[in-house]
Amino acid sequence: MILYIGNKLFKQGNTPTSVDVLGELLSKDLSLVSVSDKSNKILRLMDMLYTIIKYKNKTKFILIDTYSTSNFYYALFCSMLSKYFNIPYITILHGGSLEDRLKYSKKMSKFIFDNAYLNVSPSNYLKHIFQKYGYDTLYIPNNLEVDNYPYLKREVFKPRLLYVRAFSKVYNPSMALDVLKLLKDDYKESTLCMVGPDKDGTLENLKQKAKEMDLEKDVVFTGKLSKEEWIALSKDYDIFINTTNVDNTPVSVMEAMALGLVVVSTNVGGLPYLIEDKKDGILVDRNDAVMMSNKIKEILTEQNIAKELTQNARTKVESFDWSIVRKKWLKILGEPNNVS
Repeated sequence: MILYIGNKLFKQGNTPTSVDVLGELLSKDLSLVSVSDKSNKILRLMDMLYTIIKYKNKTKFILIDTYSTSNFYYALFCSMLSKYFNIPYITILHGGSLEDRLKYSKKMSKFIFDNAYLNVSPSNYLKHIFQKYGYDTLYIPNNLEVDNYPYLKREVFKPRLLYVRAFSKVYNPSMALDVLKLLKDDYKESTLCMVGPDKDGTLENLKQKAKEMDLEKDVVFTGKLSKEEWIALSKDYDIFINTTNVDNTPVSVMEAMALGLVVVSTNVGGLPYLIEDKKDGILVDRNDAVMMSNKIKEILTEQNIAKELTQNARTKVESFDWSIVRKKWLKILGEPNNVS
């Protein structure tokens, strides 16, 4: 049996995380139990630890989603208990700020990552960082079931912008409004759709900012949508903007690349490891709304370039298809129906 430790909070209105997506896919091949869906952080930790104890004699591997914020301590306590029961565990590395833990939480990091059976990074960005700090790391990319993302070949690209991300200060969604305002100087018909749940009150602040900028008629805030809903919505938009200040390898960007949207993103964290600038997307400086709006204007002017970017992006993400990534995981965890 495989035990997967992570934040299963999708049913509570949060964005699906690796334990939701990867866990579900792995469970099709392997006997797998995943935790925890407790909203309270303390109860969530207790549920994780209890589940390790409950299944200690049946578990072949424990997968532990490892983040940089307070959830870092889930990984610490779960790895300690795994080691105590002599159960091999695999950390799955997430979050663009995980390097801060390697810098400032050295002893805890050393315990977690030195004692791991494997440290797995879904991005070459974090693999590079962890190897720089002396931790062996295996790259297994975030995956998509590419067939679920119909590629729309757009003949004409218009200033219709799409943002899909949780509303949190770290993702700098306010920049999206600044970009729209600048874009409207030359393209009055420009619109923006912002999809995602609110994390820290940022959504209400953005609605107020849109009102103050006289953009209320040009911006749609949908709130949280299901995967199927926002994929259907994407057909009405042509350019996907990612304005984050800190990041690893966001799945939403990979999804946009699969759908045929031109991706324009800030050049932070793992984004330059995912997007090759001017080949399969466009990268701009962090928090530079002027640069992002200018790059979008160039895309709208050079339609052939836009088409080439989207075609190259789709080709790239096809290498992340689950049919390929699945084999990498099963090589580690065991063949289907062969894990006890």
